[in-house]
Amino acid sequence: MTDRFDCYYCRDNLHGKKYVKKDDKHVCTKCFDKLCANTCAECRRPIGADAKELHHKNRYWHEDCFRCAKCYKPLASEPFSARDDGKIMCGKCGSREDGNRCQGCYKVVMPGSQNVEYKNKVWHEECFTCFECKQPIRTQSFLTKGDDIYCAPCHEKKFAKKCFHCKQPITSGGISYQDQPWHSECFVCQTCRKPLAGARFTSHENNVYCVDCYKTDVAKKCHGCKNPITGFGHGTNVVNYEGYSWHEYCFNCKKCSLSLANKRFVINGDHIYCPDCAKKL
Repeated sequence: MTDRFDCYYCRDNLHGKKYVKKDDKHVCTKCFDKLCANTCAECRRPIGADAKELHHKNRYWHEDCFRCAKCYKPLASEPFSARDDGKIMCGKCGSREDGNRCQGCYKVVMPGSQNVEYKNKVWHEECFTCFECKQPIRTQSFLTKGDDIYCAPCHEKKFAKKCFHCKQPITSGGISYQDQPWHSECFVCQTCRKPLAGARFTSHENNVYCVDCYKTDVAKKCHGCKNPITGFGHGTNVVNYEGYSWHEYCFNCKKCSLSLANKRFVINGDHIYCPDCAKKL
């Protein structure tokens, strides 16, 4: 007499019959299909003992049900990806669905294609274009303004400061005078063309002059000492009267040398006098 070898559930003798071992229990195929089989994640039907079962992350499929959710390609022996929503996709459809989208055309940037990455964003190479001229940037340098991208020539043309003298863009360096930008090479003496960056200078009628040229060519002459009134140093303060100009320190009574700046005075010929000396003339 032999030991009995029965189905765990229905107690049918399993000698000479097909059975399945499930959790260390011997089960006939009928009970397995009815009580133990996993449910297919796709068709929701039991995966019987005679069916080929595939599983991934605690989910199960019939072999024929394990297909790409987009193109329905069988994936039993193909690379695949599982999306967060539970869908299974082939490599190609997964790349299209989950891949980075171009910031220019909003289509998927396929792996291996020519693309440009900037600040965690991606573009097709042909979509990474200048906002102004619309030409692809490719290997050129570029600059940004807000969210817009510009090739260097367009950025320079549109946004660079213009030199007060030549009106051309200042691409690097430059100096500022009276809140106006200048090219260093444009900021020169109006007369001798000497560069004035870092040197003493003054301006007259929108032109700039070095000290020497201003003294000889532009500055008024003091009616007292006949020297130029430059506004530099000791000659900073000036007295003007009826078309004549004096250094403040030269505006003195001809007779007693009293300083007449901000005081009453009398002119007699080419000379000025204090009221007391004028009475004695």
